Amino acid sequence: MTEFLFDPNVAYLLLVITSLLMLAAVLSPGTGFLELSALSLLVLTGWVISNTSINPVALVVLLGGFVPFWMALRRSGNRVHLIVAIAMFVLGSTFLYTKPDSWLPAVNPVLGIGTSALVSLFIWWAARRTIEVMHTAPTHDLTRLIGAEGETRTPVFQEGSVYVSGEVWSAFSRVSIPANTRVRVLGRSGLILEVEPVIQKGEPTL
Repeated sequence: MTEFLFDPNVAYLLLVITSLLMLAAVLSPGTGFLELSALSLLVLTGWVISNTSINPVALVVLLGGFVPFWMALRRSGNRVHLIVAIAMFVLGSTFLYTKPDSWLPAVNPVLGIGTSALVSLFIWWAARRTIEVMHTAPTHDLTRLIGAEGETRTPVFQEGSVYVSGEVWSAFSRVSIPANTRVRVLGRSGLILEVEPVIQKGEPTL
């Protein structure tokens, strides 16, 4: 088992998988499973790396690739930085493990080039999507709902649903409101609206 883990190709794939899990844990926090899996693999990867010979120059090239990679993320129209980053990732990862007393890579070149290129493109795409979502304005301005009027679809008290501004919303009220009653939005708690009945002139209060 130890010899299998210390195989340069296996150690390289382990490093790649650990990096992807760490990225997934950062982008999707709170699941618990991803964080635990990333931590477990990080410990295992650290143990493997500490017991294998690594080319320090290749490690510097590999880590240095994050500089043009970050620039590619910040400038979506410039693909030159992304190409440079992928080239540095490919070179760094391929030559991270070398054969004894030789500069030749111990990692299979096809494995190193293919994996590095695919993973780099995937991470770039995922990171770009994440940045775009973070900078996208919300499609609904929920503050505009306050004061709007609608109609209850179900009886509303501790919970219920109302039709406001062309959509059905979850709602609650401090008083019991029957279905098909005209209501006004007083406020909201997340995506749940607080409503009150609209009292028409001459109607008794609820």
